[in-house]
Amino acid sequence: MSALLRMEFAKLGRLTSVRFSVVVLAVFPALWAYAPGIFDVYGFFLVSGFQVPALSLLSSMEFLLPLLIAITCAELLGLEIVHGTLPTVLLRPVTRSQWLLAKVIVASVYPFLALAFFLLASLAAGAFYGYGPFVGGTGLGREGLLGAGLMEPGLAITEVVRAYFMAALALVPIGLLAILFSVLFMNAAGGALATLAMLIFMQLLIVFPGIEPYLLTTQLSAYVQPAASLGWVVALIAVYCAAFAAVSVVIFERKDF
Repeated sequence: MSALLRMEFAKLGRLTSVRFSVVVLAVFPALWAYAPGIFDVYGFFLVSGFQVPALSLLSSMEFLLPLLIAITCAELLGLEIVHGTLPTVLLRPVTRSQWLLAKVIVASVYPFLALAFFLLASLAAGAFYGYGPFVGGTGLGREGLLGAGLMEPGLAITEVVRAYFMAALALVPIGLLAILFSVLFMNAAGGALATLAMLIFMQLLIVFPGIEPYLLTTQLSAYVQPAASLGWVVALIAVYCAAFAAVSVVIFERKDF
């Protein structure tokens, strides 16, 4: 299983979607850090490099990051289908469940890798503003961007890292949903598009207050929620992940090639 995982992680660097994501995630923070219309949109001026990661996350978590994660995770499976190597791969001494489980693990880890790179790119983009104590907030804590007085660097980086970790965790079910749809349709493009369609559909369901807290799209804002309420969010995300992974394995076992 370890050799299979190494092989699957090595494939990440060869995926076109990953290379495209690296460029987008590197350029995007720089655009927001020095955009002339920041004050018109958010009503404040940047005063610290710790605030750039907040702008990057706030402006990309609703659509851009789910899109990039869904495309890459769908391509993880679609790569084998497009090149016609899936039947050959399954002739190796691994079961279908083991092979798909390796894909699921990579899809679960990838959001953390992508968000770690995004955070580093955002911090690098904000270097012009410095990383010392500042008056205001990071935008990822309870006080928002305006803050509640002097913010020390240690507390600022803690808020930023915590928020990015929760954002990555909230993106894991989206990656696994893309795997599920790719298995269902046996097509990477179909898997990615179906995932995005499902996310858009869930966003429209906010008109039903009774189910809104349980929607996958609602959990995308977990990175700005108080720590006291994160236990429920993490449990719900875990349920989504387990369900998507289990259904993917069951469907894949029944596929004919």
